Amino acid sequence: MLNPWRLRLLTQLDTLGTIRAVAQAASLSPSSVSQQLSVLETETRTQLLERTGRRVRLTSAGVILAQRARAILDHMDSVEAELLGFGVEPSGVVRLGAFQSAVHTMALPAARRLASRHPQLQVQLLELEPHQSVPALRVGEADLVITTTDFGEQPLGPDLDLVPLDEDPVLLVLPPDHPAAGPGPVDLATLADEPWAFDIPQSYMANLALRLCRQARFEPRIVGRFSNYTLSLQHVEAGLAVALLPALAAHTTRYEVATRELTTPVSRTITAALRRSTPPRAAVRAVLDELRPAPRTLSATVS
Repeated sequence: MLNPWRLRLLTQLDTLGTIRAVAQAASLSPSSVSQQLSVLETETRTQLLERTGRRVRLTSAGVILAQRARAILDHMDSVEAELLGFGVEPSGVVRLGAFQSAVHTMALPAARRLASRHPQLQVQLLELEPHQSVPALRVGEADLVITTTDFGEQPLGPDLDLVPLDEDPVLLVLPPDHPAAGPGPVDLATLADEPWAFDIPQSYMANLALRLCRQARFEPRIVGRFSNYTLSLQHVEAGLAVALLPALAAHTTRYEVATRELTTPVSRTITAALRRSTPPRAAVRAVLDELRPAPRTLSATVS
């Protein structure tokens, strides 16, 4: 009988490409991963791996088994949930990944509402930025993620089902006494000489902000990099920088900052993504439905 844990290691190798990457994702040593995959070869009586120099890759049989294994593992999750809830009440654990600004505004409220209506359903929240969430979804570390279709570095391919959730405008965030903090949209080019607060390198917002500045024909002078939007807002509030942030993150009621739209509006499309293999189990469907509230007016956060 095939071991589900070893099958998951095989699917991770197909996705991540190296034994070392699989070991890191599974919190195992590379030798343990190799040993378990060798046992899987014995169980299947089939050569699943072949060495090319120092690297290991899947044979044709290994690729086919990895593809079948994804469907098998998803189906097992579905069966387990149905057994727990007898196919009626959503139950079990759903691992929901969400980027920072969506955790408190979208994911946490949904989890709170679901807890009161479906006590057998547990939503496990994972803070994952767009460059992290899609890989986590593909290797099975998350069941559902809130991400964006605008992050080109992590394309959302045909292996995923996408459900649009909302549009989130990107805003310019300024100290309240800044000359550009007056009414009306702001031309980004007028801030070419300003100090900037950016997200960490290669993240979605860092890449987007850099691209917008360069489209405005200047290279930003970055004086701070923060993985936490709270720190970025505090940096702006202190008068040390300006920043570009999504409206979901621009909490002007909590910080003394001004927010302005850009003369050329920019927004990101907030999207739910899940693996396309078998129909989502009842628990995943319940979480997905809860993430689709009546449209919100995100622009109301603009001061």
